[in-house]
Amino acid sequence: MSKIFDLAGKVALVTGASSGLGLHFARTLAASGAAVAVTARRRERLDTLVDTLRAGGGKAAAVAMDVMSGESIRAGYAEAEAALGPIDVVVNNAGISIVKSALTMPESEWDEVVNTNLRGAWLVAQTAAQRMVAAKRSGRIINIASILGLRTIGQVAPYNAAKAGLLHLTRALAMEWARHGIQVNAISPGYIETEMNDAFWKTPAGLRLIERIPQRRLGKPENLDGALLLLASEAGAFMTGANIVVDGGHTVSTL
Repeated sequence: MSKIFDLAGKVALVTGASSGLGLHFARTLAASGAAVAVTARRRERLDTLVDTLRAGGGKAAAVAMDVMSGESIRAGYAEAEAALGPIDVVVNNAGISIVKSALTMPESEWDEVVNTNLRGAWLVAQTAAQRMVAAKRSGRIINIASILGLRTIGQVAPYNAAKAGLLHLTRALAMEWARHGIQVNAISPGYIETEMNDAFWKTPAGLRLIERIPQRRLGKPENLDGALLLLASEAGAFMTGANIVVDGGHTVSTL
């Protein structure tokens, strides 16, 4: 059974791979046999990751890509394919959030959050699908959404809206592209502990949030590996338009 999760011979591209979940996803895909193109706006931040993946016997390439720019995405995608071959799996992970009241948030900050999390994901998916269709190849697109696309918290209105939009975009693209053999699915993580948010979870506010999770704990990046490999591999061959929630039961907790 383990062979159906094997990604040997596959090529994956991960956006926002310089830190956090994107970096972890790249390592997971490489450990399962995929060659991995890791992308971020600043290529130099990816060099250490590429060195690590290669030292482990994997194939990897660092590619500069700004998901706010269609031109940058197309150029980065072409560079990744030139280095590693046709892309089979795309992990649409790049995203940002700005914590601010909806009453006082400037238009520019709303646009930055929504454009990065929703417009950027669409542009990456569209570029991937266009190249897959032109090459008459099937493929997998995995959008990293959030439980905040299903429920809400305060002070991050544009992030809530963008992730909700990303979930419906996932379903829309899955419907349109299934005929081309392109599967589009999403993963909605709950609260996952990373280096970037570690300090917050030790504060009184962070501890109160943890108490609301039915499992009474934060997720670890590796808790997302099962969902990622399911959607990237032959194990998920009959799945498209799905959203896998990985949140310790948070979205089914009482209001």
